[in-house]
Amino acid sequence: MAGRSATSSRLGPSPAPARANPSLPRVIGRDNRGRVLCLADLRGRISNLNELAQEAGADAILHTGDFGFFENSSLDRINDRTLRHLILYSPLVSSNQREQLLADGNPISSLRASVAASPIPLLSEFPKLLSGEIKLSVPVYTVWGACEDVTVLEKFRSGEYDIENLHILDEATTRCIDVGGVKLRMLGLGGALVPHKMFDNGEGHATIAGGQGTMWTTALQIGELVDTAQRTHDQSETRLLLCHASPGREGLIAQLALVLKADLTISAGLHFRYASSYNEFSVQSDMEGFRQKLASGKESFGKVWENVKTQVEAVIDENQRILLDKCLSVVERVPPPAQGGTAGEEPAWKNCWNWNLCDAAYGHLVLDIKDGRVSSELKSFNYAYRRKTDSAAPATAASSADAVTLPPVNPVPSDLPVKPSTGSKETENAPKVNGTSANSTAPGSPNLGSEKPLKKKLNKKEKEREREKKEEDKTRPSTASIPDAESSNTPLSAAAAKPLPRSNAASPAPSTSAARPTQDSELLSPTNGTDSTGGRTPITGRPPRNPNTLFLAHLPVPVTEEEVKEFFGPAQVGITSIKLPLNHFNRQQRAVAFVEFGDREAMEAGLSNHAEQLKNAVVKVSIAEDRTQHREMGDTSGRGGRPFRGAGRGGRGGYVPRNGVVAAAQAAAGGRTGDGSTGKKEIPGAKKPDEKKETA
Repeated sequence: MAGRSATSSRLGPSPAPARANPSLPRVIGRDNRGRVLCLADLRGRISNLNELAQEAGADAILHTGDFGFFENSSLDRINDRTLRHLILYSPLVSSNQREQLLADGNPISSLRASVAASPIPLLSEFPKLLSGEIKLSVPVYTVWGACEDVTVLEKFRSGEYDIENLHILDEATTRCIDVGGVKLRMLGLGGALVPHKMFDNGEGHATIAGGQGTMWTTALQIGELVDTAQRTHDQSETRLLLCHASPGREGLIAQLALVLKADLTISAGLHFRYASSYNEFSVQSDMEGFRQKLASGKESFGKVWENVKTQVEAVIDENQRILLDKCLSVVERVPPPAQGGTAGEEPAWKNCWNWNLCDAAYGHLVLDIKDGRVSSELKSFNYAYRRKTDSAAPATAASSADAVTLPPVNPVPSDLPVKPSTGSKETENAPKVNGTSANSTAPGSPNLGSEKPLKKKLNKKEKEREREKKEEDKTRPSTASIPDAESSNTPLSAAAAKPLPRSNAASPAPSTSAARPTQDSELLSPTNGTDSTGGRTPITGRPPRNPNTLFLAHLPVPVTEEEVKEFFGPAQVGITSIKLPLNHFNRQQRAVAFVEFGDREAMEAGLSNHAEQLKNAVVKVSIAEDRTQHREMGDTSGRGGRPFRGAGRGGRGGYVPRNGVVAAAQAAAGGRTGDGSTGKKEIPGAKKPDEKKETA
């Protein structure tokens, strides 16, 4: 708690940090122009700051958290899970060294000993910055992130630590710079936003909170920031909110930006490999969508506040009461709902611009400010690796293009009578259209003169004939002589002269260098990436699963999304979505969950929590399988449980969605059910289930 009882053994609140004089902005840049480099998640590689500043020609740097505030003694204060997380993502650790340190057989005691004995820092270069070995070439303004040592931050707040050109923005400290004709007022909020921890200080003093190598935002911290913004408000300034949590994801942070009257926000915390630039008007369908986002932030805070309200009000003093009231004013900052078809429009809905940054290892943002105009340059993930790994792709594509059958350049008009060629004199003297005999059948096109119009529904005998024709197509030698358009006088073989099954569109002319594709292969989508360069027709109505998704089993029931987040510890910063499915019959929560992450690295960090405990339950964590994988293997049950009712039995057969060309192909194959069976009545000549692979 921010306000502690008299029996607490903790130290008292640390002295409030010195406040900068708001009337004296620092001038940076020259000739009324300046460049500001914006970074996220430096993760202790502090020496990279000077390199990036020189590369971007920056006059100042803004950083959104996970700076690397760890000193030598911090190792003893970091818990095991956070330590593994830091090693997994540290840019100071080589790939080979990371594999050795995080190997399954390596005990945590050995990991700690290796980190402590390493001649080069593995957690952070902050000790070098503190000793003066590393010096910052331009002013750096930063907030703290989710993985920092709160003890180090307290030393900055008390004045024990002071580093040239390093300015920490917190709830009581604001800075203003004059750059390119703009007075930029910077307000900072550090730590991860974890609603159920907003009234817990951990090992922190006063208004900041943290412990065991992690830090989070508190309610009093938000209230103090609002108070600071109100005291320093100046209409001539442009306000920028620098925070670790993203207002794009967190409704409460978006509410805070409204109360602070922020013109710009720069955040991190999502760990994507690409930076994003947006305003709410560009990503929300209407003002109501923006209002609902803010309302969700209020609801999330309200659930926690109702549970701790009595305890909090019993221990806070008068000053803390003021800060708490300011925080509650942020929570209540939700535009009213639409009345009479029109809703009052919030100015920030269109006027506040937001940037969410990728990790510093992947890219950054540069604000180029000149004569009051702000231009942004985003540098993100490098796609050049595709040219290196797929250098043979163009050649492969060119070679596969030769095998693709193309439609004839000048097809035979459909209104002309077409007869199969017999090699007779009548055929030889027949008039030619576009170089092709009008009486001959165009290669690859249906015989319009001899085939009856296609009926909508085929009886059993007609279906049997269709299957016989397909069997003949499959057994026909690939070297059969098929005349092209130029040689229409050449007699066709008996097999080639047979009418082809009619399709909805005219069949393409075959290539003389490749076998003519069967009717099945024309209907069905390719089954793997080597068959076609195009997209595959999905066999399920749902979109494919995010590949960076973890499947959690054996969860305690009930469980909330916040509890699932907390289960992942430091890895929760990479979570983008949590789904807690319900039982289809009783609508009760199941003991499983699907957790999506921003990228594969974040997912692998979450995977390390396998067999950890949540509410005394040992949770199984694994990579979620794609939705289509089970259906491709003949399993129609989704995640891997029992099949749908009726599958594998007689009668009507199991249910399976039939969409698009797949349904057409299955209907042409004789009404086969999803599990490969045909029901009680077996159609003569139909394929057995063990022949499914051949037709599919």
